[in-house]
Amino acid sequence: MSTSRSQPALEIRNASLRRDDRDLWSGLDLVVEPGEFIAVLGPSGSGKTTLLRAILGLEDLSAGTIAALGAPVAGRGSRGIGYIPQQRPLPPETSLRGRDLVALGVDGHRFGLPFPKRGDRAKIDALIDAVGASEFADRPVGLLSGGEQQRLRVGQALADDPRLLLCDEPLTSLDLANQQAVIGLIDRHRTSTGAAVLLVTHDINPVLSKVDRILYIANGRFTLGTPADVLRSDVLSDLYGANVFVLRAGDRLVVVGAPDAEASHHHHEHELHE
Repeated sequence: MSTSRSQPALEIRNASLRRDDRDLWSGLDLVVEPGEFIAVLGPSGSGKTTLLRAILGLEDLSAGTIAALGAPVAGRGSRGIGYIPQQRPLPPETSLRGRDLVALGVDGHRFGLPFPKRGDRAKIDALIDAVGASEFADRPVGLLSGGEQQRLRVGQALADDPRLLLCDEPLTSLDLANQQAVIGLIDRHRTSTGAAVLLVTHDINPVLSKVDRILYIANGRFTLGTPADVLRSDVLSDLYGANVFVLRAGDRLVVVGAPDAEASHHHHEHELHE
């Protein structure tokens, strides 16, 4: 649910981005209010991650503007923007401790490994406790499970108490229990602080009950609306330019016929009410 404030957390106006002579998306208008949860769906190569990179100031638009937290994006973004990357296991030989990973978010502007000050240590301990990582925070991150590593990445992303949280496939390769844990951490931050969340995912299942709107990008086009407005056979067929069917199978919603196989199945355990 959105928190009423005068200034949008994110404002994208008439934005376009081309890559290799192809429009990833164009004419995108998106205003995200504080406390709003937006899921970004679409096939691989549709420009979902590129959108996050543009918001972070790491990709230049072909046209249009992006303002985050009231200021035009530039350079490497703002410390008011948190970022959670895809879950990619760190090599087993990584000797960095779990708390060191979180510390990089607290004082990440320093070169080399962080050496937290006393005040920083208290903040790091609080973040570790908040993401349920106290039992493994002093172990080398390379020896931790994917779910444990991702909890620490969430702690790192929340270090600056971000008012806009960007999440790029944060649930990839996680089992259901860890998916629910990570989404719970993200959603608690949103509801307790009024932060806006923009989350890229291929699987709507773990987040559907939290989502306010869906931005679905495909075939160089996009559609934006509530889950009930977007996850429909006629809407997705028009977006893809192909026959796409949205089916209910028990407690799951399945999208069949989307040209990209990786994006052709979206499951959830919550009924979608129209």
